[in-house]
Amino acid sequence: MALIRTSSPHLHKASSTADVMRMVTLATLPGLAAMTFFFGWGTLINVIFACLLAVGFEAAIIRLRKRPLGFYLKDYSAVVTALLLALAIPPFAPWWITFVGVFVAIVIAKHLYGGLGQNPFNPAMVAYALLLISFPVQMTSWTAPFVLINGGESWNVLGFLDTLSIIFTSIEPVWLDNYTGATPLDAMRHRGGLTTEEVWSTVPVLAEGIGAWHAVSAAYLMGGVFLIYRKIITVHTPAAVLGSLAVISTVFYMVDPYGFADPFFHLTVGGTMLGAFFIATDPVTSATSNRGKIYFGIGIGVLIYVIRSWGGYPDAVAFAVLLMNLSAPFIDQYTQPRTYGHAKPKRGLKGDA
Repeated sequence: MALIRTSSPHLHKASSTADVMRMVTLATLPGLAAMTFFFGWGTLINVIFACLLAVGFEAAIIRLRKRPLGFYLKDYSAVVTALLLALAIPPFAPWWITFVGVFVAIVIAKHLYGGLGQNPFNPAMVAYALLLISFPVQMTSWTAPFVLINGGESWNVLGFLDTLSIIFTSIEPVWLDNYTGATPLDAMRHRGGLTTEEVWSTVPVLAEGIGAWHAVSAAYLMGGVFLIYRKIITVHTPAAVLGSLAVISTVFYMVDPYGFADPFFHLTVGGTMLGAFFIATDPVTSATSNRGKIYFGIGIGVLIYVIRSWGGYPDAVAFAVLLMNLSAPFIDQYTQPRTYGHAKPKRGLKGDA
């Protein structure tokens, strides 16, 4: 038998927490760039502000807990939490929305349970859900893509300084309504008596601006594939989320195409791609075994569709993830892999009984 000849060393150092967090941050950059291109400077400003707040809150809590400051700050987990939260916040959200969200994510949802590795719920989604329930007006006033503003003649119709002023001052200009509008999920969820086809042809954000959300979703998909390629995450959870969402949306669309959106719509708008690759794959709050990850992802996909179609909130990624975080210990209990060499236990009455 021929032996495979490879040079030493044969042992490789495992990736540290900081390495993993840096890779996740790098994978979000295409999505951040796409959001900045289509929706202006607001998302980039929110990301920078949120990351600074997260580092500050993390340092303060670590000091209060009398832990080594440098050791915990170097894992970049607070930065990733703030980054994911800021990507979900509307670009024109006032500064205090980001402040409250980051405080809840870092101080309450993370360190109240003991810090990284001890939190049962995804901190970014805890903060997002609290913000959405507490401040629905600010959290649903989304920036319109530039293709719907002034005919899309200029790339960035609202400058960096103007956006900075809107976020960090309490004065909203009278012309701000010209730059905000409903998201595709909002338009589809609150369409009144219009059929799906009528909404697609009459609502501008669907008829002309839907490409912006498609591009952003494609960017997050690229980042997710990068994470799978680098073996930061496995394919099980994202495939289960997207697959289950595609299947259930296809079934209802085939039954009633005038009352339900097609599966491509559900997969490429809102936070589906961000949730599937960056939120649901959190190693702390998701299922651990490969089979458990599949069940975990299926539950998220089904819940996203159910809440979007019949719930009170247009986008349901945060609520779906939090509900399945609650179910993760149960899933782990019943999907533990067998120890190597042990056969599956016999159950029930057998012929020799």
